[in-house]
Amino acid sequence: MRSALTTHGNDGYRVRHYDLELDYKVGPNRVSARAKITAVAPQPLSRFALDLSGFKIGAVLVDGRPAKFGRSGVKLAVRPAKPVSGEFTVEIRYSGNPKPVGGRWGDIGWDELTDGALVASQPIGAPSWFPCNDHPADKAAYRVTVTTSSAYAVVVTGDLVSRQTRASTTTWVYERREPTSTYLMSVQIGRYEDLALPESQRLAVPRSLVTAARYDFARQPEMAALFSRLFGPYPFREYVVVVTDDDLDDPIEAQGMAVFGRNHVDGRRTHERLVAHELAHQWFGNSLTIADWRHIWLNEGFATYAEWLWSEFSGGPSAAALATQWRERLESLPEDVVIGNPGEANLFDERVYKRGALTLHALRGSVGDAKFFELLKSWAEEHRHGTVTTEEFVAHADAVSGQALRGLFTAWLERPALPPRI
Repeated sequence: MRSALTTHGNDGYRVRHYDLELDYKVGPNRVSARAKITAVAPQPLSRFALDLSGFKIGAVLVDGRPAKFGRSGVKLAVRPAKPVSGEFTVEIRYSGNPKPVGGRWGDIGWDELTDGALVASQPIGAPSWFPCNDHPADKAAYRVTVTTSSAYAVVVTGDLVSRQTRASTTTWVYERREPTSTYLMSVQIGRYEDLALPESQRLAVPRSLVTAARYDFARQPEMAALFSRLFGPYPFREYVVVVTDDDLDDPIEAQGMAVFGRNHVDGRRTHERLVAHELAHQWFGNSLTIADWRHIWLNEGFATYAEWLWSEFSGGPSAAALATQWRERLESLPEDVVIGNPGEANLFDERVYKRGALTLHALRGSVGDAKFFELLKSWAEEHRHGTVTTEEFVAHADAVSGQALRGLFTAWLERPALPPRI
């Protein structure tokens, strides 16, 4: 049986732009939608597929002409009236009650809240709300239009370009111009207060959590200043944190956005390390996106190490102290995960996060602080808005440091046993 990670995504074309229009009714959790996708096929295609879960399909047009289509699981198979080649467009009209995609990691994607909705698509949830080529390496631009009751605020991963109210509904239009993976696109709908922070940051929070959220996220602009100094300029125009009025197991990153549950906000900064972690993903994971899920340590190890750097900078335990602490923790756990390719079962295992961060700490110890921070910054800047692999990072580290580091990375990333203490 093929894993969900390998069944999502489609060959033969790349998407340039998604234009999504959603009319959403909160009470019945119902969407009526149109998706217009602009894609490029290097070779003629007599048929192709998109990823879409659920929904009733009203029509499929390719280059303006009706096309035949069929469904099989998450796949929407399309047969155009004539083969497509070069740039082509696909328009799909669909409707229904969006629901998450089930899988090994629980329910992923569009999720009903007590009063509103959220989208948490990592890694395979994007087809729960729009037809797409659901592969992290196929990054595209987006325009997302959402119409819903005026009682709710709508926050989408992108820059707000217009908002218009008619009678009892409001239409929100967002554009995401930077290349973006499908799993990093998100829609948040709720009764939110909009709070401004320095450094082009905003909070969208329920009224009851305004005071606590202002305190818990007050040092986020300082984090952004630190990460901009260490990793290069912030990759997007703004950063929006949404706090839902429901509990979440973990915060969720999206492009230019992070989503926290009300359980992560207590007015005591209990979860400040998570604030740093999600912000760091804007560089590592969102601007630099992994070419496929084997390389997830490049997202999670880097964001975890950014937590340690913030702790060190802000007067908490040093990165070295945290590395020692987590090394001891990992020594108490089974050593049966290859961090450089953890597999579907271990994709979000804590060992990927912590050992990934320890890999970076070992690299820092090997090359010294000056070269380490030079190579982190140049890595983020040279691959800004691109896709990356472990092999590329190893080559980059070799080039910047002037050292041959293959042995270090092999020991930390390709072998399940922890390397010996030095």
